[in-house]
Amino acid sequence: MTVDGSRLAGSLFGLAYGDALGKPTEFISVAEIERIFGPGGPSNLPEPALVTDDTQMALAVGEGLVEALSYGDGDGSQHPLTADALSVVWSRRFVEWAHSPDNNRAPGMTCLRACGGLAEGKLWVEATVMSSKGCGANMRVTPVGLLSGISSSTRAGAAQLQAALTHGHSTGLAASELTAYATWWLLTGMKPADLPGELRARAEQQREVYHHNWLGELWKRSHATSPESFMARGWDECLAVLDRLDAAVRVRDRKSDPCDATGAGWIAEEALATALLSFLLFPDDPKAALRRAATTSGDSDSIAALAGAFAGAAHGIGAFPEGWRERIEYADRLEAVAAGLASGSPI
Repeated sequence: MTVDGSRLAGSLFGLAYGDALGKPTEFISVAEIERIFGPGGPSNLPEPALVTDDTQMALAVGEGLVEALSYGDGDGSQHPLTADALSVVWSRRFVEWAHSPDNNRAPGMTCLRACGGLAEGKLWVEATVMSSKGCGANMRVTPVGLLSGISSSTRAGAAQLQAALTHGHSTGLAASELTAYATWWLLTGMKPADLPGELRARAEQQREVYHHNWLGELWKRSHATSPESFMARGWDECLAVLDRLDAAVRVRDRKSDPCDATGAGWIAEEALATALLSFLLFPDDPKAALRRAATTSGDSDSIAALAGAFAGAAHGIGAFPEGWRERIEYADRLEAVAAGLASGSPI
């Protein structure tokens, strides 16, 4: 399937826009946000429009995907994406991120701890933090949802693998898969209103599915008695937060803090649900969705980053204000990843 390049770029840039809007509002209350930025919160990108580790790690995932796509036999043919190839590429790029001088944006301790293990030469299944389902598992996964020409099982496996490199908890894996699928479905034309039901159906269908080819023996590091029971816990927690999302969408309260309905977003399933709620409250107005997501009492940058990725995938790069594209940090890298994912060319 050929995807709309404007939507693909819109999702990547939308993630960065949301990240930059939410960067100064994270860790403070809605009342304090509105005291500083006025009613409704921030309405324009700051100058300079700096991002956080959310965009930095999304770029690592996207650039790693494009690199892996470039591997071939020298005759122009490409190898399919595999766990072996992606785990090596992503591990290296995550370690490079961890050691970068730009990594000064309050990065998550789980990511740093896992990257430390990877840098020491540990296998990723040993380096990952099994107890963590923090939002770092899925704040960076949307590039997996922007890639066309792959199977459903590859999208699911790759989404879970990029999470598992640092966050080994099954809820982080499941939430990352749902985030990637929400992005893909919006990119390919699904109506926003249909998302909650489709995400629920996928969670129910995948409840006991363990991707052995992608996750290896990760489940054995948990207290689960089987790979199926390991995954079931994660999917059940995602289904529970989807219940809260359904209730909030029915109420459609645009004025209250979305975190009150679906959680503060510090953990993976709540980051997904609260970002989706922010988007679904303003499904036809990407800027309003970003403002709502950034004006939250929880993990505002991650919530707004994911909301921006969803809005951009649904509406394209042109739906955001003029001038933002040139102002956002890492614009050149975002452009390159968008082009690489669209064409499969190396960057």
